[in-house]
Amino acid sequence: MRHPLASVLRAAAVGRWPAADGGWTALPDWRPGVGAVVAFTGHAYVCSDRQPARERLETLGCNGFGGATLPAVAMELAGPHGWIDCLDVLLIAHGRGLQAPALRARPDLADHPRAVHARLTRGEVTTFGYADPHRRDVATVGQGPGDLPMIGVEVDEPGRGSRIFADVLDLLPPDLVLASVAPGNARSLRAALRAGFGIIASVQLFVPAAESDG
Repeated sequence: MRHPLASVLRAAAVGRWPAADGGWTALPDWRPGVGAVVAFTGHAYVCSDRQPARERLETLGCNGFGGATLPAVAMELAGPHGWIDCLDVLLIAHGRGLQAPALRARPDLADHPRAVHARLTRGEVTTFGYADPHRRDVATVGQGPGDLPMIGVEVDEPGRGSRIFADVLDLLPPDLVLASVAPGNARSLRAALRAGFGIIASVQLFVPAAESDG
């Protein structure tokens, strides 16, 4: 079954936003063993198979007006020994599916820190790069919620960011593409926006204690 968040994201991508009612909706894990809080304007989605009591989360401040991203809420969802990722800006764009994209599969980049991190929270991660084997610019493509492709990029030299974001869109089929960038990483965020991504929500991923210890 496709994750119900995928239909929410698809609707928001064409301007059908969740109701800004201050509420929040409980959904299954973002991916097996990986939870997430996805916050839109005025409504949030708590994606976790390990759902504490709704009353407990709301006592900690969980709501659709930013409360779902409070540290206390994330800690309650992940548990005392869980892993919590940083709060990211969630971005969307559409793939372009060009016949001759600049990027190609680069399995030699599978040990790149960006790829290692992507495999923590995404399924079936593939690494891409440029033809020059000496270039360590990397783009990762993995499965996000509802099998939507989710990408990450890292470049060796400043100034290449918007190019690699655009090149990965050229590589992917003409469908919705997700990316996430830490809000403090202003250079990367500006590069993604220049390449055609738009801001849709925030996302914070977590792995509850049992999975993170396994």
